[in-house]
Amino acid sequence: MSKRNSQTAKTAARERLRLERERQAKRARVKRQAVVAGAVVAVLAAAGGIGYAVVQANKPSHWEAVKDEKVVAPANTTGKDGTTVVIGKASAKKTLKVYEDPRCPICAQFEQTVGSTLDKDVEDGKFKMQFVGGTFLDGDSLGKGQIGSRGEGSKSAMAALGAALNVSDTAFLEYKTALYSKKFHPDESTDKFKDADYLIKVAQTVPTLKDNATFQNAVKKGTYDAWALAMSKTFDTNKDGVTGTPSFVMDGKKLSADSSGNPPMTVEQFTTAIDAALKG
Repeated sequence: MSKRNSQTAKTAARERLRLERERQAKRARVKRQAVVAGAVVAVLAAAGGIGYAVVQANKPSHWEAVKDEKVVAPANTTGKDGTTVVIGKASAKKTLKVYEDPRCPICAQFEQTVGSTLDKDVEDGKFKMQFVGGTFLDGDSLGKGQIGSRGEGSKSAMAALGAALNVSDTAFLEYKTALYSKKFHPDESTDKFKDADYLIKVAQTVPTLKDNATFQNAVKKGTYDAWALAMSKTFDTNKDGVTGTPSFVMDGKKLSADSSGNPPMTVEQFTTAIDAALKG
């Protein structure tokens, strides 16, 4: 090989080596760019996920949002926001205020034992009944109106009672009886009443509500949710000194079964207390 050919070969080899190094450098740059781009996408995705989570966490709960909604008052009610619920004959001279919370186990015990007697007294015109519903067992603070942290069942059941009241007084009383029944009333530690399907299932056993599309739609859509909160506020701000359920008040005085102020929990205790209040 001549000296000239040898030099040409070396030059060609160096050129090939240079081109190969450039190709490798280009591939390395592309790889780095891809890694950086992937990292940026991952960071943006993570940031977006965090942002979404923050937004979701800061969104008001259903019941917090309901506080700002306009109250739809059920039929068969009077007073501000329809929170005065009085049932009975106009000729009845006195009114018994009945304070209850839908999730209250003692209220359920009373209704199962004495409820039919109370309803019959109202039907017979012995007195009228005014229902005042509370929701403090959801975790609401009595007197502060704070939305609770231990459930939603009292509020949901109260709204469903509003839907029943919108149908008729009779539907309201029958549905209240069903909700407090041994078959359907849940343990205080559970929150079955928050489920609209469960509330409708209970209503299917009530003749005046069975297959009632208007009632069912109201429960599913939360038509009377704001009314339930308004009713709960009425309970919290009551002037009768009631702080627990069940409580019974006539002429501004609590009915009691004993000197300790316990509510009447048997038919005999209730009848005795009622008769005394009617005479007073």
